[in-house]
Amino acid sequence: MAKLMMFQVDAFAERVFSGNPAAVLVLEDWLPEEVMQAIAAENNLSETAFLRPASDRWELRWFTPVHEVDFCGHATLAAAHVLVTEFKRAGELMFATRVGELRVTSGDEGYRLDLPKFEPTFGIALPEGVSKLFVGGMAAVFMNFENIFVELPTDEAVRDFVPDLAAIANLYPRGLSITAAGTEVDFVSRYFAPGSGIPEDPVTGSTHSTLVPYWAKKLSKSTLLAYQWSPRGGRLACELVGDRVMVSGQAVTFMRAEIFL
Repeated sequence: MAKLMMFQVDAFAERVFSGNPAAVLVLEDWLPEEVMQAIAAENNLSETAFLRPASDRWELRWFTPVHEVDFCGHATLAAAHVLVTEFKRAGELMFATRVGELRVTSGDEGYRLDLPKFEPTFGIALPEGVSKLFVGGMAAVFMNFENIFVELPTDEAVRDFVPDLAAIANLYPRGLSITAAGTEVDFVSRYFAPGSGIPEDPVTGSTHSTLVPYWAKKLSKSTLLAYQWSPRGGRLACELVGDRVMVSGQAVTFMRAEIFL
């Protein structure tokens, strides 16, 4: 029977029971894909991250309870946190992923993720079953390669939004991010991907690769503070730097576990 160490980390969190939990397994080599998927389904977290060493960087893959995904921010932060705290890796960490190279640096204030910028694409129409959820109106609708985004008139509309998860699941393979200008921060958001096994994601790093350039242009500023509404919630310090998006936050380890295969 094989045994593996697994860590559960609350990402974009200053304390446990907040932010977004992700599981992390550091491997010598990939497990069979069906085994990695089964571990992610067993964990039933938004994402489980698997990584293995590759020369001067790490190869990194993410699985939801349903399938492998192309891009995940909070589980990248969690993976970096495990490498720094459990494996004593210092300096800038480089990760090879499906969306290219991601970099994470650690410091006294937490972790800084260097993510690709994905510009919003406009001119799309929501399915009727989803558009009717926004009875207070929509200020804008746009998308990127993996998600649809809806800007709402106020941050209260984002906070109080009641999702119809069955309707939103019909957007699969895309998820739905709702956003608005904030009163205490620059912008707020929430994220739903029930078709991928994520009813509501507590704090989503990857959506900010599009939200940051969107709000940077709209607010005419390159440094922004974001908050993701959810029962756990999380703050993200963001900066647009050329064709990259910097997202900063903290992380804490919740659990070390030994799993048996």
